Amino acid sequence: MNHKNNAIFFFIVAGIGLATAWYFNGLAVMRSENYLADGFTSNVDWVYSLDLLLGGIAGMALIVIESRRLKMRFWWLYIVAAFVTAFSFVFPLFLGFRELALAKREAASSSE
Repeated sequence: MNHKNNAIFFFIVAGIGLATAWYFNGLAVMRSENYLADGFTSNVDWVYSLDLLLGGIAGMALIVIESRRLKMRFWWLYIVAAFVTAFSFVFPLFLGFRELALAKREAASSSE
């Protein structure tokens, strides 16, 4: 498995997630939009909002579980960053660093 190529892919997705979050959050702030009121105005909004919420909860659980399993340090920073930036940035960022941790682990086990 090519962990480094996988990591690069996830880092690119993280960059796109960060850029789109900054752009659209910037527009929302400049227009004084209300995140809670605007995020739950129709059934479609509820689907998107709850889909992201439940997916985010599962993703954050995976971050904690995998970070502990792979002994990745500072795993809690991903959780904090998700609330400060965007989960669409943090989750692929974590997956990229996870791939690098897997590559390191694989290299260490093959050298033994």
